[in-house]
Amino acid sequence: MLPGTLLWQTFLLVALLLTLALGAWSQIFRFMQEPARARDVAQMVVSVVNLTRTALINADIERRTDLLIELAALEGIRIYPAEASDELVALDDTRPLRLLMADVRRQLGKHTRFASKWKTLEGFWVSFRLHPEDEEDEYWVMLPPERIDNPDTFGWLGWAGGALMAALFGAYLIVARVSAPLRQLARAANMIGSGRTPPLIEESGAQEIAVVARAFNRMTGDLARNDADRALILAGVSHDLRTPLARLRLGIEMSGAPTSEVSAMVADIEEMDRIIGQFLDFGRGEPQQALQPLDLVRLVHEVTESYRLRGIEIRIHGADRLEAAVHVLPLRRALANLIDNALRYAGDDSPLDIDIGRRENFACIEVADRGPGIPEDQVERMRHPFTRLEAARSNTKGAGLGLAIVDRVMRAHHGRLDLLPRPGGGLRAILNLPDSAGTDTRYNSAA
Repeated sequence: MLPGTLLWQTFLLVALLLTLALGAWSQIFRFMQEPARARDVAQMVVSVVNLTRTALINADIERRTDLLIELAALEGIRIYPAEASDELVALDDTRPLRLLMADVRRQLGKHTRFASKWKTLEGFWVSFRLHPEDEEDEYWVMLPPERIDNPDTFGWLGWAGGALMAALFGAYLIVARVSAPLRQLARAANMIGSGRTPPLIEESGAQEIAVVARAFNRMTGDLARNDADRALILAGVSHDLRTPLARLRLGIEMSGAPTSEVSAMVADIEEMDRIIGQFLDFGRGEPQQALQPLDLVRLVHEVTESYRLRGIEIRIHGADRLEAAVHVLPLRRALANLIDNALRYAGDDSPLDIDIGRRENFACIEVADRGPGIPEDQVERMRHPFTRLEAARSNTKGAGLGLAIVDRVMRAHHGRLDLLPRPGGGLRAILNLPDSAGTDTRYNSAA
């Protein structure tokens, strides 16, 4: 349920802390304010009661009724004689009212009573006697509720809410200032992961962030130099190893040795050349060129044509046309690696089946052979470089890089390589490419 970004996680934590702090301070403020507020209200109640008592005492008995009517009309103060049969409702048992009642009783006497409802009239009712010792001559006076309630409560809450919003806005700015360099680092790291060189990160801001940015820029420069050195080494390896192999092959073919021996030695040279090619492909890393729309059916036919000319039977099934956005050269190498892998372990006698189509959200190329297959518990291990199944597959030629190269190419396409058992025996190697531009239509079968 929590947001995933550091920005919002930190912001929500700061917001929670500020809200709790504001709530705590509001309770402290109320606790400290209530006694002072109770004293002020008690003084007002006592003043009203004393003025009312003085007015009643000094007024003629015949004029008391007119005086009570005048006080109710002008001041909103109602005064009624107290009777033993009065129906009363006590005040709420809250700390402010307890403080208020204590202060009023201290000034008017312990005989003072309070009520929130007298008969059917609601308000703040307080009793008083014209003469402290005369229990018979007692009155009830009702003050308007607005004189007792704190009129500044909601105004104070408004100011508190405004202060909280200002604090939250400042907290958001602070957290955003911290998370922005982290987002830049994440984008730069993603660019490095995809094989691109990111721009230099600005080495400014807080000292800790500047140190991290400086270290990241230094690392980026070192990686760029390592990539340049690797490309130079790969170019040298390709030239310095393949050129002698070509001369060696030419010398063998012109040596006049028996044909069977020449064929065996040429096959060994071709295997060495293929291993060198796999090392070079694996060393190149992620493809650098942009994705291009490509008809996968046409690609399969182009790649398999050279195998057909060698007399290898390859059956192609599926769509007449299926487009996807791909890195063309790496995908050609991946498909060729799967075909070579299938021929190496299944042999040239059994035909290969290649199926092209769309499955879920992927454009798929499946290469199926009738070799010994791969046990399910060994599938993930076979994606690692320099890995072979010696017990499962008798032919141990190669460097064990074929499937590792294919898996890397698929990851560069944001796709995946599936290695599944084939019904009846064999292996199904499936290239799953994101189907962002797929337009396949008709399905048929081509030999």
